[in-house]
Amino acid sequence: MSEYLPKFPQGQAMTFAVKSAVEGGQLVEIVEANAVGPAGADSAKVVGVAGFDAGVGQMVTVYAGGVQRVKAAGAVTAGAKVYAAAEGQVQASGTNVLGLALNAAAKTGEIVEVLI
Repeated sequence: MSEYLPKFPQGQAMTFAVKSAVEGGQLVEIVEANAVGPAGADSAKVVGVAGFDAGVGQMVTVYAGGVQRVKAAGAVTAGAKVYAAAEGQVQASGTNVLGLALNAAAKTGEIVEVLI
């Protein structure tokens, strides 16, 4: 059997061009070839979390997989499936599962650790 190594191991950094300004810690999605913007509600195109603030035309480091810290867009229960929310946050409902909440958030803006 031949050996296999992933292109980007979980939790590793990738770089993308920015098409819409992003903030560090925001979920980002592919918006065109090799370019990202803030993830929208229930996005199926999320590739990871922006490593820092970046404006249009800049490059941004994106962290994929692993455990990421993301703002909640409302209450989230520990152990619940989470989904992308508007403005690159996470929410407790949707159809495209993003990951598993490792801690709870009581309100919008609190940080949720998500196993992606």
